[in-house]
Amino acid sequence: MKKKEIQLSRMWKYFVDATAEIIEEEGLENVTIRKVADKAGYNSATIYNYFSEISHLIFFASMKFLKAYTNEVAVYIEKGKDPIEKYLLAWECFCIHSFKQPQIFNAVFIMDLGDQPEKLLEEYYKIYPADLINIPEELKIILFERNVSKRGRSFLEVALREGYLKEENVDAINELTILIWQGMFTNILNNRKSYEFEEAVKITMNYITEIVHNANLFAFKKCNPTNQQ
Repeated sequence: MKKKEIQLSRMWKYFVDATAEIIEEEGLENVTIRKVADKAGYNSATIYNYFSEISHLIFFASMKFLKAYTNEVAVYIEKGKDPIEKYLLAWECFCIHSFKQPQIFNAVFIMDLGDQPEKLLEEYYKIYPADLINIPEELKIILFERNVSKRGRSFLEVALREGYLKEENVDAINELTILIWQGMFTNILNNRKSYEFEEAVKITMNYITEIVHNANLFAFKKCNPTNQQ
């Protein structure tokens, strides 16, 4: 690594680590550029030499809190005997961690980051390569995908290739399961429901499991709204 790249990486880590400390101590909602600058020992203007907006800084810092999830999801998936079981186990792990840490998962997977958020993921793992240690190669591809829809579909495509699903049902299953998770996740994130996270996981997984297990009993049809006279 060149001297300039080393310096860039070092400065980058100063600000990301400072942001992560604020999240841990005060909560994500209390992160400000001024607080990050003060904790890192620099002025606010310096941060903008490395991060174009505060959402990027929050994203990178939030990624540091996903280590427990990325480690555990590999263990969960290994328990599956076939692609369908692996898909459901992956969802269960995602629900457990996202419902436990809704603000963190919102910052990583949902919050508006502007153009090309996948590049931010690549940049993160370039600076923190240790976070990929012990992660199976096939799972690394998924971890570099921020889009929840694409992450889920990758598992379903394996099930399709191995004959566990009908092609006409893949997109509908993917969309329905995401909508179910998003509904519960939004309720938890916005304090609209007082579920304990275990109950939230159980309810969400019951619906997702029902959809997946009954998928091949009938063909899902996409709704194409037409103008009614």
